[in-house]
Amino acid sequence: MSQGQQPAGACNLCGSRRFTLRFPAREDHSGGASWRAFRCTHEGYGSHGDIVRCDGCGLLFAYPCPPAAEIEARYQAVEDPLYEAEREGRVATFERHLHVLQRHTGPPAGRRLLDVGAYTGVFVEQALRAGWDAVGLEPSAWAVRTARARSLPVVQGLIRNPPFPLRSFDVVTLWDVIEHLTDPRGAMRACGELLRPGGWMVVHTMDAGSPAARLLGKRWPWLMEMHLFYFDRQTLERMLSAAGFEPVDTRPRGRRLRLRYLATRVAAFSPRLGWLFEAMLRLVKLEHVAVPISMGDLITCHARHREIW
Repeated sequence: MSQGQQPAGACNLCGSRRFTLRFPAREDHSGGASWRAFRCTHEGYGSHGDIVRCDGCGLLFAYPCPPAAEIEARYQAVEDPLYEAEREGRVATFERHLHVLQRHTGPPAGRRLLDVGAYTGVFVEQALRAGWDAVGLEPSAWAVRTARARSLPVVQGLIRNPPFPLRSFDVVTLWDVIEHLTDPRGAMRACGELLRPGGWMVVHTMDAGSPAARLLGKRWPWLMEMHLFYFDRQTLERMLSAAGFEPVDTRPRGRRLRLRYLATRVAAFSPRLGWLFEAMLRLVKLEHVAVPISMGDLITCHARHREIW
C-alpha cells in the first residue's frame, strides 16, 4: 500500500468505513466487464453499480470499487474512434482551458507540462502550439498509437508508476481523469512528486453538488459505470489539500461540442430524438458547427503545490 493510500473498503478521502447507499445499481451495468464501457464516448448514461455517500466527509463513490489491476487492464485495452471524430470540438474546448490555465501559471516560455490521461493527445497538441514543452501519459495502447501517428509525445503508462523523473514538471493536468481512478488521493500525491517547487495541478471533473446534479438526482447522466468517484467542490478541494496542494480557483467550466456529435449524445437517451436532431442539422447544414455546452456540473480546479524542496 502506497503512502497516504486508504485501506480497501475505506473512503479514499477521510478513511471512514461508514457509508450510506445514495444511488442503487441501475439497469444492466454488465458492460463493466468490457473495456467498451470505459471509452470516453461510451453512451451508457445512467448504467452503474451501487454508489454510496461517505458518512464522514460526503464523498460519493462506487462501492465496492473494482480492483485497480482490473480497471487498469480495461483502460489499456480501450479503443475509441468516435473520440477522434469529434477532435474539432475538443480542440476548441482545450484552447479555452489552456487560456485559463495560463492566466494562473503565467506564459509557457518552454516550461514543462504533463497531461495525465492524455488519450489521443488533443490537449498536448494545443499546449505544444502555445509554447509549452508538453508530454502526455496515457494507459490506452490504441490512444498512444493514435497520438504518435500525429507525432505527438504521448507515453503509455500509469500515474501510480510514472516513467518520468521526480520534480521535472511545472504543470500537471488531469482533464476528466480523476473520477476514473481507483485511488484519486494517491494519484494527486504522485502528481505532486512530479512537480517542481511552486508547480501547478489542474483537475477538471464532474460536480456532484451542482444544481443540475441535485435536480436530476438518479437521472444525472454522469452516473456511469466508468466513473468511480463523484466529487463536489468541497470534497475535491479537501482531497487536493490532503495531497499537498493549495486550491486557488475552482469554478464551472463547460466545453464545446459539434452539433453532430451532440446528436449522438442525445441519441443515447432517445434514439428517435437523436435521429430527428441529426436530420434537422443536416437539413440546415449546421452539423459541423461547434457550440458551447454547460449545465454547470463540470468544474475545474487550479491548485498550487505547497511543498518546497
